[in-house]
Amino acid sequence: MFSGSYVALVTPFKNNQVDEDKLKQLIEFQIANGTAGIVPCGSTGESATLSFEEHERVIELTVKIVNKRVKVIAGTGSNSTAEAIMLTKAAEKAGSDGVLLVSPYYNKPTQKGLYLHFKAVADSVKIPVILYNIASRTGINIEPVTVAKIVTDCKNVVGIKEASGSLDQMSQIKALCPKIALISGDDALTLPVLSIGGVGVISVLANIMPKETAELVSTFSSGNLQKARDLHYKLMPLIKALFVETNPIPVKTAMGLMKLCSPEMRLPLCPMEESNRLGLEKTLRDYGLLKEKKTVKVSE
Repeated sequence: MFSGSYVALVTPFKNNQVDEDKLKQLIEFQIANGTAGIVPCGSTGESATLSFEEHERVIELTVKIVNKRVKVIAGTGSNSTAEAIMLTKAAEKAGSDGVLLVSPYYNKPTQKGLYLHFKAVADSVKIPVILYNIASRTGINIEPVTVAKIVTDCKNVVGIKEASGSLDQMSQIKALCPKIALISGDDALTLPVLSIGGVGVISVLANIMPKETAELVSTFSSGNLQKARDLHYKLMPLIKALFVETNPIPVKTAMGLMKLCSPEMRLPLCPMEESNRLGLEKTLRDYGLLKEKKTVKVSE
């Protein structure tokens, strides 16, 4: 149902407001370069600092712009179950193909609490649900047995975006839930995740290199393992540069440098440290994503 390269899309801002014209341009850029789906309002989309009205508007606009050309998986997670239900229902009404639910952050529920949370949200809609496990940002891991119980009891929970960094955990999930769509949540692990039965990636990298990210997944799926491996190693230095500071600070900075959108973010996210920014800029130049600076000779 959901396979290939999906972009965890940034939310472009202009004067602290959502830049709707630029959002349209970014979506068209993704579709033109082979991205299989758009994921608005995730952590890369700065969902934590969007108002509910902005959150729903970005999803509605994304669905309208995409117009069924690719899939739309809307980020609708929250640390409040009631809020997650509200956002998920709104995404369903807007016409999203599915939703991405991050585990509740900060309040650190038990495994039973996680199960009850996800079940309540999944039961509130009919569209497909993808769990999102990223303990480094939420403070709690969704254990494989909990994933299995959720999948068994909630028929519309069809996938999991795994960003635990543990291939062992992902292998356990696939063993317990053979039919689940295992999706990489870490660009550096896309190839290894595919090798254990993953079906794709929800990618930060795809914001600036959508064609290559999609190609990595498609070449693996078609059986061209050597080309997929070559792409993996080619992209690794850039992936490393995109996570030198908290996501989405580097990728939005990169998009500003590449003139794809404004690098504007909302506090508490802030501009990169100068040394990190210069390193990122050099990496972008190495990849041909920025033009080389011209040196001007001064006549003596």
